Amino acid sequence: MTATSTTAKPAFLANLWPFAQQQGVKILPSAIAILVFLVIWQLLCMGEGSNLPPPTTVLTETWDLIIDPFFDNGGNDKGLFWQIMASLQRVAVGFTLSTVVGVGVGILIGSSAKVYSALDPIFQLLRTIPPLAWLPISLAALQESETSAIFVIFITAIWPILINTAVGVQQVPQDYRNVSKVLQLSRMQYFFNVLLPAAAPYIFTGLKIGIGLAWLAIVAAEMLLGGVGIGFFIWDAWNSSQISELILALVYIGLVGLLLDRLIDAVSRLIVSEDV
Repeated sequence: MTATSTTAKPAFLANLWPFAQQQGVKILPSAIAILVFLVIWQLLCMGEGSNLPPPTTVLTETWDLIIDPFFDNGGNDKGLFWQIMASLQRVAVGFTLSTVVGVGVGILIGSSAKVYSALDPIFQLLRTIPPLAWLPISLAALQESETSAIFVIFITAIWPILINTAVGVQQVPQDYRNVSKVLQLSRMQYFFNVLLPAAAPYIFTGLKIGIGLAWLAIVAAEMLLGGVGIGFFIWDAWNSSQISELILALVYIGLVGLLLDRLIDAVSRLIVSEDV
């Protein structure tokens, strides 16, 4: 047992070192680019006449928010963790609804070329409406800010999901359809074994676009609706002239958006690779 563990440890380290080198090669260019950006930002904003604080000032003024993002003093006075979690909860509900409805309706529409050609102009028209333009209508119809925010997420994210799903269904090769007829597959078998795997790349493309739009929409909606959320935190920081807090919130928004995009991408690679 001792000899086995002794030989296994160097082997593990031997495999770990090339992996660390590979990841370092990938991260190093981005790290250098970020460092150059911070240096340029520092040089441009370190003068007395600058309207924006340099990164060193931002770090100093927001240090308490960075090291303690979990405080909760009641009301809207909460740490950035709770602000972001409130926004993510709204995004989760709205995006889930848009995924279920978008994929379902997209499959139905994509299965009929005539229905798709009839409805596509309407979808193309609706998807160009900015997210905040839906907010007054949702407030008038729903009379509730929380539900209105979720509706804005839903109506913003659904169009790329729906359209990409419909296109994916239309792009199912005719040979696949012919083989399913020869094998006399049932509708359920055809759906799970042929249609869904073939359309999966298109569906996940729509989901990636949709999650990005959903995150953008909730930040903008929260600025107007108020309450707890990263959007309201930004608006409150602006009204309080806390520019450093505003910049910190923007960094958090970008990081969360990147993580959401990578999450959809990881699920996409896992499912699509399994289908293939």
